[in-house]
Amino acid sequence: MANEFNKLAEEAAIYHSRLKKSVSDGLIIYNENSLNVMRRILDKHPNGCFDMIFADPPYFLSNDGFSCQNGQMVSVNKGEWDKSKGMAADLEFYEKWLRLCYALLKPNGTIWVCGTYHNVYMVGYMMQLIGYHILNNITWEKPNPPPNLSCRFFTHSTETLLWAKKDKKAKHIFHYDVMKAQNGDKQMKCVWQFTPPGKLEKTFGKHPTQKPLALLERCILAASNPGDLIFDPFMGSGTTAVAALKHSRQFCGCELESNYFELAKKRINND
Repeated sequence: MANEFNKLAEEAAIYHSRLKKSVSDGLIIYNENSLNVMRRILDKHPNGCFDMIFADPPYFLSNDGFSCQNGQMVSVNKGEWDKSKGMAADLEFYEKWLRLCYALLKPNGTIWVCGTYHNVYMVGYMMQLIGYHILNNITWEKPNPPPNLSCRFFTHSTETLLWAKKDKKAKHIFHYDVMKAQNGDKQMKCVWQFTPPGKLEKTFGKHPTQKPLALLERCILAASNPGDLIFDPFMGSGTTAVAALKHSRQFCGCELESNYFELAKKRINND
């Protein structure tokens, strides 16, 4: 694993010299479009190089609607990166990055993909079409979701994580005993309860779709080994990186928006 990371770091300095990035011990992060970065990495690693991928892609929910935050009505718009261009275009985007992730995963590697009912059915369909074998459909339950302002349907209180491997015969990593120990010596179920990130996790700034550190830690501890190389194509505020480095994994990630890239750097350097 160390050799693969060293190769990536060397390529980042030479082969990816024109890309905006930050490279340090066990860490490579790019302020670039992840599709371009993945294509460049694939050129040098046609058989894959990542042990685990965690992807929290755009859900395309910035549709000029409103939500509730701290008792106040707020816009759901997060930025141009979260605006839908129509179902066909959204599906095409999901297919592009999911195929690249498939190619970059090692034969026994696994991927976690986040979503809600707005996008997870497209994601699940495309993953199976590409060849992924879905292992679990994890439901992340939020105990304190924002209320539904219209009062015309049930309050949205969950997100989904699809956990998959490259094919049915792949020998994926699953630390059953670690998960059982975390769950009071009982088999861990596929419904997980975590509160959204608190103030401490937003010390250096906020990201509108930031996932709780505890959620990423669970995924990483369940499905990877110390020293493994973890990739996040949409790293946002750097939660996956923080969790990976905290648990002695190596990390490579991409973030297109410069402000969130800088936020991730501050957070990683101070955790």
